[in-house]
Amino acid sequence: MDSEANGSLANEKAPETVGVGRYVEMEQDGDSNTVKSRLSGLLWHGGSAYDAWFSCASNQVAQVLLTLPYSFSQLGMLSGILFQLFYGLMGSWTAYLISILYVEYRTRKEREKKADFRNHVIQWFEVLDGLLGRHWRNVGLAFNCTFLLFGSVIQLIACASNIYYINDKLDKRTWTYIFGACCATTVFIPSFHNYRIWSFLGLVMTTYTAWYLAIASIIHGQVDGVKHSGPTMMVLYFTGATNILYTFGGHAVTVEIMHAMWRPQKFKAIYLLATLYVLTLTLPSAASVYWAFGDQLLTHSNAFALLPRTAFRDAAVVLMLVHQFITFGFACTPLYFVWEKLIGLHDCRSLCKRAAARLPVVVPIWFLAIVFPFFGPINSAVGSLLVSFTVYIIPALAHMITFRSASAREEFGSLSSHAAPSHAYVLWAFHSLLTLHS
Repeated sequence: MDSEANGSLANEKAPETVGVGRYVEMEQDGDSNTVKSRLSGLLWHGGSAYDAWFSCASNQVAQVLLTLPYSFSQLGMLSGILFQLFYGLMGSWTAYLISILYVEYRTRKEREKKADFRNHVIQWFEVLDGLLGRHWRNVGLAFNCTFLLFGSVIQLIACASNIYYINDKLDKRTWTYIFGACCATTVFIPSFHNYRIWSFLGLVMTTYTAWYLAIASIIHGQVDGVKHSGPTMMVLYFTGATNILYTFGGHAVTVEIMHAMWRPQKFKAIYLLATLYVLTLTLPSAASVYWAFGDQLLTHSNAFALLPRTAFRDAAVVLMLVHQFITFGFACTPLYFVWEKLIGLHDCRSLCKRAAARLPVVVPIWFLAIVFPFFGPINSAVGSLLVSFTVYIIPALAHMITFRSASAREEFGSLSSHAAPSHAYVLWAFHSLLTLHS
């Protein structure tokens, strides 16, 4: 049994050839079979399709889970459900486009034998640079870095906001100081290879919180005189829509998660499956809370504010605090990579040197969270401007321009049929469905 298991694992980690490009493991495992190496592999060193699925699902929904009922009160029940389905499916499609561009970029580089990616993490702006040139690189870098910067700020603000429902003896800015120091420890996590246990725990935490919100709201029942007036104003309607847009906007770390996989080609369906799972969390929780409290949510953007304090609610608050630490790491890690490349330390093997070099990235995020201790308007601004370009516009345009010639499309067609025949028909049907309804 052990030999079969080891053979299966070796097959999963084996380099895979696609077209004329050959994928090599990002990090080479040693031959040690000690208890320490096994424990490290179980908790720390991940790169399987399951790890990628946990990372994508855990990264998609965090603090926004608590603000979706607020969005429903702005949009109304029907629009809230439809926007979640629409943005979730469209986000999955553009994540698929990003995966195609990543495969194309990496295949070209390894065909030319100009790069060794075992110690170098490929990022979205490098894919744009390699395929479309430096102007696209600059645009992608600006939008991604700004998105990740404010995404990290939102997580710190959300920590201070949530802890208030358990302990309000300190003001929110003081709590932001404390949680900023805690989140700064993410500088010691080298890459997305090392988020295996964190991704798993993060998904467990959001799953518990989502079903707590749904069940607690149903048990609580509708408040006296509950009203479901939304939508009432055009501004509120689009504000709620942008918050849902932000929910499914995890594409800024898509390439880094894909690059951490032993077989990046398997990413093709992972993001869609992660999105479908996330919808099983966001739809029941948001609909249930809105059903129970109605228009009261218009003045309570955080769902915890309306639910009575119980041990279950306190547990949900604590779990969300831990998950926000994880999400902070997800958002900051690509920024760490960009900064390391800028100062020439990305290939450094010393964890302590890299951690010290990353601290200048955390400090401005910490400062902004202290200066702006509110995340509602930031959520909407990030969703309307940054996510729209990062998630939808730039990937779609980049894909169209990269494969605008018939020869490029023909070459990619033979590449994709060789790489992932099991997903080709599913993705073709998915694309046809979106085209039909557009």
